[in-house]
Amino acid sequence: MVFTTSKPLRFGDCDPSGIAYFPSYLDILVGVLEDFFTSLGFPWRAMNEVRRMSVPTVRLDLTFRSPGFQGDRLDFALAVRAIGRSSLDLEHTVSRGDTVLWTARHRIVATSLDTNTSLAWPDDIRAALTHHLETAHAHHPAT
Repeated sequence: MVFTTSKPLRFGDCDPSGIAYFPSYLDILVGVLEDFFTSLGFPWRAMNEVRRMSVPTVRLDLTFRSPGFQGDRLDFALAVRAIGRSSLDLEHTVSRGDTVLWTARHRIVATSLDTNTSLAWPDDIRAALTHHLETAHAHHPAT
């Protein structure tokens, strides 16, 4: 199941010509990821303070297709593509209406804030992530 949300592209997210400044996209993307975990019932503050875990990015590959402009409403679609012992592979599509502005392949890793090493996804978080896992045949009956 794909997680979707919308965010505005604000004045401060753009260069003087009104075109989105790409580091701002990354800042917005972090907020979308935080919203995704909150929607699963795992707000980052609780993950940090109670579970003593974080989810840093270890790989991010972006492809820009079309510019975004100040005042645009950005539609984010986040798909879970793979779940490893401690890793999570995501795919993002960012659009303005029917126009795809950029896409990203993104890997995060569950890590301990105490040891700064990877840790296995806790069972409850893994179950919630698995519920969102997109597979090649997710919408086709088995044959």
